[in-house]
Amino acid sequence: MKRWIDRPLLLPPLRWLFLAAATVLTMSGCYMMRAAYEGGKLLWNRTPISDQVANGDLPADLRNKLEMILRVRQFARDNLGLNVGSAYLTTTQVHESAIVHVVMAAPPDSLEPYLWWFPIVGAVPYRGYFDASAANAEATEMRDRGYDTIVRSSIAFSSLGFFDDPVLSNLLRLDRVELAGVLIHELFHRTFFLPSHVMFNESAATWVGARGAVEFFKTTEGATSPDALDAQSVLESNLRFANFLLQEEARLLKIYRSGAPRKEILIQRQAAFTEIQRDYSRLAPTLNGLSRFDLDRQPLNNAVLLNYLLYFHDLGNFATLDRMNNYDVKRTIAQIIEIAKSNPRDPFYALWEVTRDGPPPDPPVDINWLPRFPQ
Repeated sequence: MKRWIDRPLLLPPLRWLFLAAATVLTMSGCYMMRAAYEGGKLLWNRTPISDQVANGDLPADLRNKLEMILRVRQFARDNLGLNVGSAYLTTTQVHESAIVHVVMAAPPDSLEPYLWWFPIVGAVPYRGYFDASAANAEATEMRDRGYDTIVRSSIAFSSLGFFDDPVLSNLLRLDRVELAGVLIHELFHRTFFLPSHVMFNESAATWVGARGAVEFFKTTEGATSPDALDAQSVLESNLRFANFLLQEEARLLKIYRSGAPRKEILIQRQAAFTEIQRDYSRLAPTLNGLSRFDLDRQPLNNAVLLNYLLYFHDLGNFATLDRMNNYDVKRTIAQIIEIAKSNPRDPFYALWEVTRDGPPPDPPVDINWLPRFPQ
């Protein structure tokens, strides 16, 4: 089982700062000033990839990845219909494995995330910090207010097309399949963003990134190449993990919506968390690319689970839409965007309506491992 990275992050405060600095400073003080400063450094210190590959002393593995980045950009533009612009033509050297530390929070008896609000992008279920101690302080404050919390790291971000984002040097530590998937994921964000719907944005980008990586390696290296097979394994694992989350979400929602006294709900959820960890320990050996999800070992709460649901919600419907389009991924991506734009209030429901009578998986995703609990 291969190790992937922490999930990328949208940084709405960053781009808002550059667009309306005076307003930011009056409304959000030091937090926004720090975001502008750190984001500005990433953009200021960019180095063209073309200059780097012209260096004859460049290590072969690094040269290979930099050249692949340029091919992924072209493929994403020509074969996936994504808005590439001038993004990822440069790299920026960073010295931390995680550039942003992300806080998420949720009530202990609900799977509704706590939302922070920012102009332009709307309600966002996380807040990012460039300093770990500041993120931990925010989480402590939220816990003192009675919320479940999680602090996680992110090694990538997107300016959503407002700037020509660089490839951060820490991404170059990834293998080829991981790197291609992250780049396509971020290019989808550059192409489309639905305000106040981060879960849809991220889940769509998760599917597009993994599916796009499969198509890239099949087209450029052949359907039976090691990279293409590895990318297909990652895509199937994503779908399997999304099915797992769907089942476990249903388990918890039944408890939270039962109408039982809050004290009883909190007791029942602890038992459910134990079962979730047991289920995941059975699932984990079947996954490729998801070992970062140590659900069978880390303490669980609602914020922890929402962190995963944010990126893997209803992925099966995206896959069904792709089958309905005869695996024309460019057409599928365009239709995902069209569905979301036409139904901004509930894009997940709109996608379900389009795909509910669609063809079953071929070959079907193995669901024999799925947990069984009373309905």
